[in-house]
Order: sequence, then structure tokens, then C-alpha cells
Amino acid sequence: MTRFVGLDVSQKMTVICVVDDAGRRLWRGHCPTVPEQITVLVRRHAGDNARIGIETGAMTPWLVHELRNLGLEVVCLDARHARAALKMQINKTDQNDAEGLAQIVRTGWYREVAVKSMDAHTLRMLLVARSRLVSQRQATANTIRGLLKTFGLVVARGGKGLFPVRVREQIAGNPALIAIIEPLLAVWYAVRDQVAMLDRQMLARARNDQVARRLMTIPGVGVVIALAYTAVIDDPARFRRSVSVGAYLGLTPRRYQSGEVDTTGHISKCGDSLLRGYLYEAAAVLLCRDGRASILKSWGLGLAKRIGMRRAKVAVARKLAVIMHRIWSDQSEYRWTALPPTAA
Repeated sequence: MTRFVGLDVSQKMTVICVVDDAGRRLWRGHCPTVPEQITVLVRRHAGDNARIGIETGAMTPWLVHELRNLGLEVVCLDARHARAALKMQINKTDQNDAEGLAQIVRTGWYREVAVKSMDAHTLRMLLVARSRLVSQRQATANTIRGLLKTFGLVVARGGKGLFPVRVREQIAGNPALIAIIEPLLAVWYAVRDQVAMLDRQMLARARNDQVARRLMTIPGVGVVIALAYTAVIDDPARFRRSVSVGAYLGLTPRRYQSGEVDTTGHISKCGDSLLRGYLYEAAAVLLCRDGRASILKSWGLGLAKRIGMRRAKVAVARKLAVIMHRIWSDQSEYRWTALPPTAA
């Protein structure tokens, strides 16, 4: 007889609930969030064939991989689906949530979430760290610009390497401003150096990653976008059709249909926001900066004339996600189809 287990996980403690195939609660307790201790309790009260349910969360990837390595069958549940079922309870407690998760696994009313490999999570952590540092560098530069405007000093736009030079030109001869701005410039230099260090790590990773190198043959796709895509998708076999990747990344329109009402809204913005933003940037580069001709660019520019550049960029971003998945699955490269000659 199969037992079903629900785990309500927090940083320190995990509540465990075991139910049978009829939904009767057999045991409920808690223990520290340590995979080995959880495994001992699950096998003691549910046996070796227990089916375990756990919600998506910050600690879920680590815990799922550890429990699977210890021989347990773990199902990762979509938190949105789980929340819809758990909100029916009158009282919300960790104990009730654990039992609710066990009942969800028992009934099969859930959407299983694929847990990416730890290598993919490590790569994504590298990308997130770089993104945060780039934002901090820009925020520091904007702070310096804003402070100097108070005194009527405007730092001219230009390359990042010229920024500190132009700032020092503006504050030269003013000891009070030098004393205030120089510490901020020191922070700007420090963050810039750390960003450069992370960039070198990404370049080294891309050189040794055949998938990333093939993805970089697509116009508009560089090192950062290629690595971000591999980190988020992890395994292309998760998707039976390449077109499903667009919906997975939140690049398809929402739809609401009920009775006589049937409306289509903006894109859903589900999935990884970092990769979605990178794909939008790649689409902007392809349509507005890349001078090379391609079928994809011609399609996007034609779309921009009908629906506007902003929506066209979203459509091209979705198309890029689909093309990248197909190239990854086929182990091929982007085919630069020649454009037909234009009439004189």
C-alpha cells in the first residue's frame, strides 16, 4: 500500500505528514530541515515506497536533489496550484499545509515542476550576481550624477571608462565635492572590477560550452543571453514542442474566457524574469542595431510596421526563445537564409 507524504519546509524545521491511499492521516510530526533526518522519519512512518510532495521554494532544489539521492521518490508541486487547494482550509498552519500537500499528491491534482540540476542553479547564480553588480554600478554612477547636478555640474555621457575622468574634471578645484565624490568613485571602481571578474568567468564557461557557442550563432544572442538560456532551460527534452518555451518564459499573451467574455491581454510574464529581459534586449539589438540582414530581422521589422516596435520586440523575443530551443535540440547552428534581391 502506497503512502503519501507532505513536507512543509522552512529554513529551520520541516513539518511531515503521512496519509494512506484513502486519505486517512497516519502520522504527523516535525524535524530539522536536514535531508538525512527527514529520510529516517519518512521511511519509519511511510515505508520505502512513499511518494513525497514538496512545494516550489527557495530551498526546494537542494532538498529535492538530496532526498532523491537518498532513494526517496519526490514530486515538486507548483506553488500556485498548491496554494489554490490549501486556501480552502479554514486554519492555515504548517501542520495543515503538510497534510494538504500529502492529499494533493494522493489525488494527483497537481502540476509537477521539473527541478533543474545544481549545475544550472550555479550558472544562474553567477548570472544573477553579475546582474546585481551591474545594477549597483549604474546606481552608484546615477547617484554621483544626481549629486553634482545640485551644483550645476553635468557629467557628459560616454563610455564607462571615461566616466571617472569626466567626474574628476567637474569637481576639480572644489575640496568639499572631492571629499564627497571620491569615496563614491572608489565604490564604482570596486564594483566595476568585480563585474569584470564575473565576466571573465562567464567567458570561460561559454568557451567550454558547445551548446552556448551554437546559440551564439543567432543574431542578437551573446555570451550572457546564451548562458542564461542554458541555465533556465537546463534540459531541452523537458519540452515536446519548441513553441512551448515561449509560454514557459512568460512571452505569450494571457487569455480570459468565460461565457461570452473572451479577452486577450498582455504577456503573462511567468517564468524567469532575468532571461525574459535578456531576450527582449536581444530582440532590440537584432531589430535596431544589428546591420546584418536575416529572415528573422525582416520578419520583425515587418511586424513593427503593423503593430509597433515595442510589441514587435516581444514577438521577436518569443521567436528567439523558440529558435534557441530548436537549435539546442537539433545540435545545429543558426541558418542565415539569404534574402531575395530587391527590385531596383
